[in-house]
Amino acid sequence: MSTITTEELSATTLLRFATAGSVDDGKSTLVGRLLHDSKSVLTDQLEAVQRVSADRGQDGPDLALLTDGLRAEREQGITIDVAYRYFATPRRRFILADTPGHVQYTRNMVTGASTAELAIILVDARNGVVEQTLRHAAVTALLRVPHVVLAVNKMDLVGYGRPVFEWIVEEFAGHAAELRLPSVTPIPVSALVGDNVVDRSAHMDWYAGPTLLEFLEDVPVGADPSDAPARFPVQYVIRDGEVRWYAGQLVSGSLRVGDRVTVHPSGEGSEIAGISVLGTGAEAAYAPQSVSLRLADQRDVARGDMITAGVDAPALTQDVRAAVCHLADRPLRVGDRVLVRHTTRTVKAIVKDLGGATALLANDLGRITLRTAEPLALDDYAVSRRTGAFLVIDPADGATLTAGMADLA
Repeated sequence: MSTITTEELSATTLLRFATAGSVDDGKSTLVGRLLHDSKSVLTDQLEAVQRVSADRGQDGPDLALLTDGLRAEREQGITIDVAYRYFATPRRRFILADTPGHVQYTRNMVTGASTAELAIILVDARNGVVEQTLRHAAVTALLRVPHVVLAVNKMDLVGYGRPVFEWIVEEFAGHAAELRLPSVTPIPVSALVGDNVVDRSAHMDWYAGPTLLEFLEDVPVGADPSDAPARFPVQYVIRDGEVRWYAGQLVSGSLRVGDRVTVHPSGEGSEIAGISVLGTGAEAAYAPQSVSLRLADQRDVARGDMITAGVDAPALTQDVRAAVCHLADRPLRVGDRVLVRHTTRTVKAIVKDLGGATALLANDLGRITLRTAEPLALDDYAVSRRTGAFLVIDPADGATLTAGMADLA
């Protein structure tokens, strides 16, 4: 297994990406092939997979076993939970979320793709675009994942035919346009054989684009969070004698000593008098650093408040409209009293509308309107995935019910 020096790792960027595909499209095999051929599998892991595969009478290793780690997954040959894998090449570091394909595990895909900057949507070349493909595309659009790869798998089973590939790409493009997905990069692959995953295929000379790994290494990583408007949700108040420091993570933008800031929801203004990073004074802080701030004035600032700077202030609202995915087995109904957790702030709320539906069931995608007891400093999810997202929580037991993406348009 090849090794990468600390210096090489520090110089590479990080890409978070998620995979999604319908049942038996070969998604886990694709992920296993990607890890195996990029030399990202430890020797003992590969030996364990080879033993299990041999016990099943298979000639070679079943690469799907590298990601399907649960016993139920291996017995049924499906992916149930989100499997996270960490690997690196000399050019980039990766965090991979291998998400389930079944409709009843849509909520798991939402969890895995919520922080992804790229989604790989897998299609079986024999079946083309199916209902689950469209569902995965819809979730990807809902979560505003910036980059999408359409991986047309099992090309070896259709004779590596270019017309089949182009037909699938054309059909998917129509749906992608309706969902307003970003530009989609189609790649023909065979996960079982290894064509165009890491190594270029010798069977598809008509394809001149990148292999999957080449694209993953070259795709631009999202915008620098420090270039966005400053958002600092207060997580903890530290008292040092008569001085108060406000600790938390600067989720976007940058702050400097002397900057004029506003505390939400009170709307009070002040000035940054000090910044501490890991206990050391600093003149500036940049997202996503965890820092402590000291204000020039004594203000009533508590956990859940948000400190912002500049003219691009968040929307202060008690009427929250959002696209959602319902995560819990318990249905969500109009009139339910819930809690809304946004960054570090938790407030009481009531469900006012479910987009015309009477209830949201597990894995349902829909729209919601909430009325909160106190204002929230929200950004549109299309502008900021960090400060535009929230959770709906059951006040009885603290269970997460629904994931929401604010729509302030």
